[in-house]
Amino acid sequence: MTITKTDPKAKKILLNAFDMNCVGHINHGLWTHPRDESHRFNELSYWTDLAKTLEKGLFDGLFIADITGVYDVYQNGIDLTLKESIQLPSHDPSTLVSAMATVTKNLGFGVTVNLSYESPYQFARRFASLDHLTHGRIGWNIVTGYLDSAQRLIGENGLKDHDLRYEQAEEFLQLCYKFWEGSWEDDAVLKDKQQRIFTDPAKVHQVNHQGQFYRSQGVFQVSPSVQRTPVLFQAGASPRGMAFATQHTEGMFIGGDHPDKIKKQVDQIRRQATEQGRDPEAIKIFVGITIVTAETDELAQQKLDEYRAYASPEAGLAHYSSSVGIDLSKFADDEPIPYKKTNSIATVNDKFKEQQITPNDLKAQHELGGRYPLIVGNGATVAEKLIQLIDETGIDGFNLTRTVAPESHQDFIQLVIPELQQRGRYKTEYEQGSFRHKLFQQGDRLPSAHPVQQFRCQSSASTANTNLKQKQSA
Repeated sequence: MTITKTDPKAKKILLNAFDMNCVGHINHGLWTHPRDESHRFNELSYWTDLAKTLEKGLFDGLFIADITGVYDVYQNGIDLTLKESIQLPSHDPSTLVSAMATVTKNLGFGVTVNLSYESPYQFARRFASLDHLTHGRIGWNIVTGYLDSAQRLIGENGLKDHDLRYEQAEEFLQLCYKFWEGSWEDDAVLKDKQQRIFTDPAKVHQVNHQGQFYRSQGVFQVSPSVQRTPVLFQAGASPRGMAFATQHTEGMFIGGDHPDKIKKQVDQIRRQATEQGRDPEAIKIFVGITIVTAETDELAQQKLDEYRAYASPEAGLAHYSSSVGIDLSKFADDEPIPYKKTNSIATVNDKFKEQQITPNDLKAQHELGGRYPLIVGNGATVAEKLIQLIDETGIDGFNLTRTVAPESHQDFIQLVIPELQQRGRYKTEYEQGSFRHKLFQQGDRLPSAHPVQQFRCQSSASTANTNLKQKQSA
């Protein structure tokens, strides 16, 4: 069926701003642009202003990336990383959330945390606390790490095997489920001043976990938050990563520069989710994208040319080197890069196995210092291309990277959002409720069909009834 511009049944586009608590995030080198303010990333007002801007544009979320470690593979060092500020320095993303939540009411916050370097208990406590303070607007992007430099920072020799990292992730998440969902009943907190009972002891349960990677015994310190479990995001695209993501996550981030390749990934994700016993639409799929827009197509092209003068394709190549675990500076510009198995990002590395790629090819892809698909044009042109990509591939939305901050988001909100709204493809107001409810319109908590269900505590009343029936039948 052909979807008309105003078809009320047409899929509404979901939109996250994609950023990082640093200067150079995806599109490297643009921090040198005279109008760019990303050097102010260590000022709280930079982030509160961004949050207010995004909420004005009805963005679903601000997705904040993070890494542990530094990009030290290219040229076997960090000189270029430091000079171009390639995600160095970078600060803890979770420190930003409370301040941004104070100046907004609806914007969600997806925060990247690498579980390989976290204690499950301390992490679960921090995110449950943030879910309280944001009134249910917190999400977690689950990552396992891919940098050897991170392992050295914490006193280990190198990365664990790729699949072993996912085994650890599985147990980490299960233990977090026990904390978030299995320790406190929903009605445990009474706040009864007359009876002097703040919490009913019968409705708080001890967690006992003895696993391969973690052990824990005791009561979770945080009472149930709005969502209990934060909205779960992940970007795993390897066979092991895909199995993990389709079992647990609610949002997946995928790459892809051609619609047919993106659609193939989407179909695979939906199929695997079904095989895992989940609703295939229970996973929202996002593609990273870069937009340069202006009042006319010609002015947008001029803006792109202006941005190119400040971008650093070589910095993008240095970032890419760490992503694949290969020093790309060793190859001549026109020399095909051979495949080499590493413990870094498997699906990015596999591209060298599938096709001949030279450093010149990568630099051409990194014309703005980043490798995400680039769309250039006026608001109508960009809107039509985004809609076409949604309809051809079956994705649900986009992670919009910044170019020159803050003008790139301001341009998008001023020029593209109204065009999407006129075509009936973008909301004109926020849904009420939590981050999860805004995304799925099915309530604040994970559904019973999700694997979290096996870790949820029974209410004390239902437990007592079960015990009574067992005694009566004995």
